[in-house]
Amino acid sequence: MIDPHLARPETRTSAREVIRALLAPLARKNCWTLAEHAGHPAPYRIQHLLNRAVLDEAALAACLRGYVISHLGTEDVVLVVDETGDLKKGTHTAGVARQYTGTTGQIENCQVAVYLAYTTGDAHALIDHRLYLPSSWCEDPDRLRTAGVPEQVEFATKPEPARRMIATALEHTPHAWVAGDEVYGRNPGLRAYLEKRGVGYVMEMAATDTVTTPRGPLAVKELAVLVPGQAWRKRSAGAGAKGERFYDWALIDDHADTRGVRWVLIRRSRTSGDLAFFHCYAPEAVPLARLVAVAGRRWRVEESFQQGKGLAGLDEHQVRTWTSWHRWSLLAMTAYAFLALCRARELRHHPVPIGVVELACNEIARLLEALFPPESDLEHVLAWSVFRRVHQAHARRCHYRRQTVQES
Repeated sequence: MIDPHLARPETRTSAREVIRALLAPLARKNCWTLAEHAGHPAPYRIQHLLNRAVLDEAALAACLRGYVISHLGTEDVVLVVDETGDLKKGTHTAGVARQYTGTTGQIENCQVAVYLAYTTGDAHALIDHRLYLPSSWCEDPDRLRTAGVPEQVEFATKPEPARRMIATALEHTPHAWVAGDEVYGRNPGLRAYLEKRGVGYVMEMAATDTVTTPRGPLAVKELAVLVPGQAWRKRSAGAGAKGERFYDWALIDDHADTRGVRWVLIRRSRTSGDLAFFHCYAPEAVPLARLVAVAGRRWRVEESFQQGKGLAGLDEHQVRTWTSWHRWSLLAMTAYAFLALCRARELRHHPVPIGVVELACNEIARLLEALFPPESDLEHVLAWSVFRRVHQAHARRCHYRRQTVQES
């Protein structure tokens, strides 16, 4: 899949070895551990791949997108946009700053990136990504230069790269829907762009957002109080780990015009009563069940993050520059997509026997490692032990020297 976009045979070999190592059950995944698993005597080949090797990243991203679309098809597609954060120490890694991350639900020192997931009724994978640069970074040219950020990169709010990623995906799946959380649903520019293209969406809104009613502007949380009891419908937002996720749903017409129909969708928990609100749009009227199904697909991107991090090391990069971050993430997304598409193909062609749980990505990764173990010998293991200890000794000397200078 990726070979035509890598200039040299050594680069192609390194990329294949990295993808395979990313799927291995390693305790930690970084250039050192991947290189050891791949049988390299040192991490330099992988570091070269991530930093300096000649490769067309845009073409590789397009290749990944095409790989996923060709295997999952273009029917019943929902593009889900969301961001995730990776906790980091220090301040030199590209994009790292104290900022909010949904990973912990609070402000942390972290990197935040926006991803696009491609979801169908039975499968999902990540197909695009953009690293978010806080305004503090964009106001510091020296910091940008040190991290290798291209000169043409400027500050952009998260919905802006989301729109660009969605636009690229829609070139191949023009009838897809789009789903997203409040960050994207509350952005009028993104919603206007989708409506102009005639793309249906279901995106979360804040409880304090207002809509126009015959009584005048009302916050949607106030509107929920006015919904009559018979207007609520019990519907499943899709299957979860513990069964169907049933909620009560109410649909309120917002307005319609020549561009399409708009609604406010309200979701109510059947246990706690907690409410969530969604902007909805479609070029023509659709039933409640369709909007609920699109809203339910938002969980798929969370599953993609969880599996991409747990199985393919999406968040375990220990790289500092703009280029190395994008390359690592792209290779991790490719590794995870391979597992996701293997699972989809298996379920499509081999019905699950009675009394057996369907094959999961985790089990596929275990099977790959068991059936195709890496070649290793005692000499290789001992050589890596020496390599690590030599570099750790060098790092310790550097730390002590720096401490001495600071205290003098």
